[in-house]
Amino acid sequence: MPSVSMTVNGKPVTGDVEARTLLVQFLRENLRLTGTHVGCDTSQCGACVIHIDGIAAKSCTTLALQCEGASITTIEGLAEANGPLHAMQEAFREHHGLQCGFCTPGMIMAALDIVRRNGNDLDEHTIREQLDGNLCRCTGYHNIVKAIQAGAKAMAAGAPSAQAAE
Repeated sequence: MPSVSMTVNGKPVTGDVEARTLLVQFLRENLRLTGTHVGCDTSQCGACVIHIDGIAAKSCTTLALQCEGASITTIEGLAEANGPLHAMQEAFREHHGLQCGFCTPGMIMAALDIVRRNGNDLDEHTIREQLDGNLCRCTGYHNIVKAIQAGAKAMAAGAPSAQAAE
């Protein structure tokens, strides 16, 4: 069985995996990082979004072996241990950008990538367009959009943990 080594949430990890092991399986089953969710297995819903070397990717269609030597960030890696939430996580909490919470980790990881690509001054149209590929079955996205706008502004203002995901 091949071995894979990567850095996950700032910590080096190594594991034996089958060649067909998906990154989401490696994170959830091998590393017990269950914040990354599996919603569709077809890269349609975005519940599995993580960052690979700082760029958002869907872990349900990425092989773990493809991430050899990569730096992976999951939702668990955003906030400091026993510290404040990341600015985007706090914005989702404050602005009720979630209901059941299943899509929330992927939405937050996608939101951080939207900020990375488009800056901190985001309008509603840009956010809605950029969230294409992230599905929420509970909301009309209104509060998610408000949360992303607020999180982006808080990140620009240097809110606690805002630099952790950059």
